[in-house]
Amino acid sequence: MARVVIIGGGPGGYEAASAAAQLGGEVTVVDSDGIGGSAVLTDCVPSKTLIATAEVMTEVEEAGELGVRLDDGDDDPANSVRVDLSVVNKRVKALATAQSEGIERRLDSDKVRIIKGRGRLDGPETVVVGDERLPADVVLIATGARPRILKGSEPDGERILTWEQVYELEELPERLIVVGSGVTGAEFASAYDALGSDVVLVSSRDRVLPGEDADAAAVLEGVFKRRGLTVLSKSRAESVRRQGDGVVVTLTDGRKVEGSHALLAVGSLPNTDDLNLVDSGVSLTDGGFVQVDRVSRTTARGVYAAGDCTGVLMLASVAAMQGRIAMAHALGDAVTPLDQSTVSANVFTAPEIATVGLTQAVVDAGGSTAMVVKVPLADNARAKMQGVRDGFVKLFCLPNTGIVVGGVVVAPRASELIHPISLAVGARLTVDQVAQAFTVYPSVSGSVAEAARRLHLRS
Repeated sequence: MARVVIIGGGPGGYEAASAAAQLGGEVTVVDSDGIGGSAVLTDCVPSKTLIATAEVMTEVEEAGELGVRLDDGDDDPANSVRVDLSVVNKRVKALATAQSEGIERRLDSDKVRIIKGRGRLDGPETVVVGDERLPADVVLIATGARPRILKGSEPDGERILTWEQVYELEELPERLIVVGSGVTGAEFASAYDALGSDVVLVSSRDRVLPGEDADAAAVLEGVFKRRGLTVLSKSRAESVRRQGDGVVVTLTDGRKVEGSHALLAVGSLPNTDDLNLVDSGVSLTDGGFVQVDRVSRTTARGVYAAGDCTGVLMLASVAAMQGRIAMAHALGDAVTPLDQSTVSANVFTAPEIATVGLTQAVVDAGGSTAMVVKVPLADNARAKMQGVRDGFVKLFCLPNTGIVVGGVVVAPRASELIHPISLAVGARLTVDQVAQAFTVYPSVSGSVAEAARRLHLRS
């Protein structure tokens, strides 16, 4: 029976543990922060729970257009609804804890041993936890990442916050300055704006979400501005400091932005320090991420890595897949190497932005000859009924064959709508096959079929 030791209990770790146990391994998970890791306890689950409340507020704000009125005489439902952030955050933390406990019960049922503590390698075949030495035939590093901090802008957990600390707030920030306009910054800016905060988003680039589809980012930025959210483009933060009961963000051009709170969303750093990785034969990148191949192998024999500590598409779904792939490879099961071209991702803003496969940037740069069609949701009957006027469905297909190689959805619940496109990309379906599959009328997903039909006409 192979001895498997996993350092880290996040998605890469706990999914690998279950997979290894099912494949007959003797599995131990070493974890210091709680099973589920940051994804469950301080990142994905908490943030998306907070965003779920924000989604309701967005729907309430737009309900007047649909004829919804409240009994207090105010014609605008948004004026009569408020958020109790202390209740929201209490629910956020309770759900995160419950999810962690559920995963731990699952590992227990799989007969996985869990050791509370910090593990490190002593060579590729031994993990040390305190005074205990764990011999291992297979080791998986799944230690995740942590928020990057601007030098001289250390969070205090009260006014200057990381995304892990916002759930301790008892009251809604009056004026929240979000530093960083990537996925995390955009999500929190969108959420707190919907919850009722005055939000300023500081972006060092010329647009929000610089790493996402440009058309999608333009839609989101337009929505932000329409809702009164301030976007400071091409504005890099130099420092964030506490000033009395508020904060001051100083920009590199000398401008100062004042607010009640600041949220730092300027990237992540891998948790690879103090693990004795390099001395054990595990190579790291210049940024400290663990180097892995498509089956999650590191440069040390028998040592694998998964999740954010590898810097490979920092998504919980990818971490989980990396962990499962690692165990399949290590324990002799059938292996399908990670294919980043089939990974779907979502930005949980309002509207959401979901993507899979080929990107517009690659096409524009001449890296692909794929054909592209974009269908605005303003033309979709169901979207009109729901009062949705922002968003689109975009499909990419190869010329001649018509094989679907990518897509973008900008819409409420885009995270659900991207799935048929993900299936098409993964199964290499053609636009004709997608177009010929029945969709419900009326439905927003009908725009996926419409985009496929338009690509047929072009191919």
